[in-house]
Amino acid sequence: MKRSPLAALTATLATALLASGLLLGSAVPALAHDALKRSSPAKNAVVESLDEVELEFSAKVRMPFVIVRGDGEAQHQSGKPEVDGAVVRQAVKGPLPDGKYTIAYRVVSSDGHPIEGEIPFRVKGAETPSPSPSVSASSSAASSGSSSGSSEATLAASAPAPSATEQAAAEQGGTFPVWLIIVIGALVGIGIGFLLSARKKQP
Repeated sequence: MKRSPLAALTATLATALLASGLLLGSAVPALAHDALKRSSPAKNAVVESLDEVELEFSAKVRMPFVIVRGDGEAQHQSGKPEVDGAVVRQAVKGPLPDGKYTIAYRVVSSDGHPIEGEIPFRVKGAETPSPSPSVSASSSAASSGSSSGSSEATLAASAPAPSATEQAAAEQGGTFPVWLIIVIGALVGIGIGFLLSARKKQP
């Protein structure tokens, strides 16, 4: 049975299309790896403050690793990253001062391939931390204590010194009276004199 040239051409085209579809079908899954969909902060974004980094991928990921680097390779992440399906969150030690920063990440995708990259961003207009009330209160207490101490020292220095008469009276009031000692001594002397004279008069 002979085939017409048109039928032969149709069969050839069908075979070619089928082969192409099979090749494309097998290549697409191999090339469709998971990828980063979005990040917060976004690439080259400018923010005033940052408490947390959030990364969302196209599928579930595992074994996340995230660091936040600043100038001089200083790291500002806090603790370990948390993964929730396709979302990875990493806490940041704050507040971050103004400057340039980079988020470096690495995760393992659902098909076992690693995904890694870097996201630069900038902090501008960060609030300067004010001193805590406890520190201000302690400083005020210390200054008031020093001023009161200096005031007491000034009053003590300006107080008049006691006179010699007052010092003698104070010392005399705290000891045995001198005049009483003299009187007792005189009486004892007189008594001794009487005893001596009485002994001489005896035969």
